[in-house]
Order: sequence, then C-alpha cells, then structure tokens
Amino acid sequence: MTLSAAPPDLLADVAPADAAPPEAAPPAAAPSVDWVAQVTSVAIVSLDPSGIVRSWNAGATRIKGYTAAEVVGTSFERFYRPDDRVRGLPARLLAAAARDGSVEDTGWRIRANGSTFWANVLITAMRDPRGGLTGFVKIVRDRSDAKRHDEEQDGLLRTFAHDLLSPITALRGYVDLLEDEQPEPSELLQRVSRVSDHLIAMIGEFAAHVRGVDPEPDTATDADIRPLVQEAAELVLPGDVNERVRVSGHGRAALATDRAALRRAVANVVENAAKYSEDVIDIAVAETAEATTITVSDSGRGIHPSDLDGIFDPFERGRRADADDGGTGLGLASVRDLVRRSGGDVAIDSEPDRGTTVTLRLPPGG
Repeated sequence: MTLSAAPPDLLADVAPADAAPPEAAPPAAAPSVDWVAQVTSVAIVSLDPSGIVRSWNAGATRIKGYTAAEVVGTSFERFYRPDDRVRGLPARLLAAAARDGSVEDTGWRIRANGSTFWANVLITAMRDPRGGLTGFVKIVRDRSDAKRHDEEQDGLLRTFAHDLLSPITALRGYVDLLEDEQPEPSELLQRVSRVSDHLIAMIGEFAAHVRGVDPEPDTATDADIRPLVQEAAELVLPGDVNERVRVSGHGRAALATDRAALRRAVANVVENAAKYSEDVIDIAVAETAEATTITVSDSGRGIHPSDLDGIFDPFERGRRADADDGGTGLGLASVRDLVRRSGGDVAIDSEPDRGTTVTLRLPPGG
C-alpha cells in the first residue's frame, strides 16, 4: 500500500523534535505614572543643592497654598518664619541632610496667605553614582491638628496642677495649725506634714513639666540619705513601716536634683518590695569614696532571669507579675529616670522565689 505525503501546510506547523521553543513576546511596558504628582496627603518637594525649588506636587499646593508656578525656581527659605531665616535654620537643615543623609525637623512654617502651620519635615540628600550631591527631596506633613490637641491637653494639665496645689497647700497649713496646738510633738502629725511636703513637691514638678520648664531643685545638693530613706518608706508603708522595713547604715550623697526626686525613687522601690514580698524589707545605706549606695532587698517572688534586661523599660512588669498585683509597670522606669537625674544609676539582681535586690548608686557626699 502506498502512503500519501502529508499536506505541506500541515508539515509547516510541525516543529522538529530538537527545535528550540519559540521566544515569548516581551511583556508590554507598564504605563509611566507620575505618582509624586498624585500624592495629596503630604508635600513632596525637590530642591537643587542650594535649596532652589525644582518640583512641587499637589500635596505641597494643598498644605502650603502655593501653586507650582509660584514657587518653582525660588528658594525654599520663603517657607520659614523671618526669625528662623535670621538664625540660619534653612541652611543648617540642608547642611545636616548633606552631611548625615537626612534630617528631620518639626516647627512652624508659613503658608502662601501668611498663616502658619505646624510641620514635620524630612529632608533627604540625593546623590549621583559618584556620590556627588545633586539636590534634596523634602517631605512635609501638616501636624497642626496634633499640635492643637497637645496644647489643649497641656492647658488642661496646667489647670489641674494649679487647682490641685491649692487644697494640698491648705492641708499643709491645717497640719501646721494642729502641730501648734499640740502640747507635745506628735510623730503622726510630723509624718502627715512630711507627706504633705512630698505632695507639694510632686505637684510643683508636675506643673513645671507641663509648662515646659525644668523644676527648681533644692538649694542644698549634699543630702543625708538615711532620713530620706526613712521618709520614703513612710510614704508607702504608713501603718507598719517599723514592722516591715529595717534600715541600716549611713551616708551622704551629692545630688544633681532635689531630695524629693530621690525620695520618690526610693519610695517606688520600697513599694515594689512590699507588693511582691511579705517579710521584712532590708534597706542598707553605705558611703565610700567612689559612691553612696542605697540597697533595698526583699525575699519575695523575684523576677524571671529573662526579664531582667528589660525590667526598667516603661510598662514592663515581667512574666511573674500577676494582674491582681496592681501597678502599670512604670515604677522601675520612674526609678531609673529619677536616679539618673540625681546623678546616679540603678541596678537590679533577682532570683525567682528568693527575692530581689535593687541598688541605687549615687555620687558620694562632700
């Protein structure tokens, strides 16, 4: 039998077995999108190395009020208040960005209509492949709403601090009157008096903080530590301080801040010891040529070894803390801050079910 040949058009569609597969067609190029121009939530501005505006997006127009035609080709210093320009702030920011790669600043800036807004600004240096400076990209966010909210909160806090100080001061006055009427000194009234003074000092520091000023320290920087430790224990254990706390040793310390700050730090440590233990809390004061130390030791629950490195971080309570213990995890963070403000530092050593020792190390007294 004779086989007929396949039609030529059929053979044309059959590739040899060893033929290479046909090359796939290259993907179609994605359409170019100027995404910077479409961003309206933040201002994105490019500058040349001297600070002349090169480009201006829609977000910059929305936030600052200028059109691109009004600002491209002009100096970015026009967005700063006159006193900032006199101080050389714009040039310093560009220099910092060129030196460090980027710089962030928050402050007042000027809109086209002359009004001001609270801006968060990030300036990043742009460089060519050889490292040469080609300009800057500036991203600006309008944070005016957050600024107003912060100012309202600060106003409420200032009012609260002022209004709280008045009744506490009055209470202190009544304590003085009661002491004057006593035929013999009253230890209980003396304790109430010391607690009142402590509250007044805390409120004064709080008020200074919300005003944005540093609190005024006591005039004396050399302090006798043992009475301060006793006062701190009485603040947190008013009823059974003599049964729960055993104080030993003596020493003086040269404080960089007031006595009230260190007293608060010791009180926080003693309160923690009382919260997590039931036995006697030992407080030892010692002074050497190198340092004065306050060591607070308990035999309570202790801290897990894995938690020790971060136990001074805010809101860190450790895995052995219980919800019924109370507290927020701010006590030890406050202790570290207060002791460092006093010119010292703090360390902690703990073993589960055997207790905790906190050591406050301060500059020695004169």
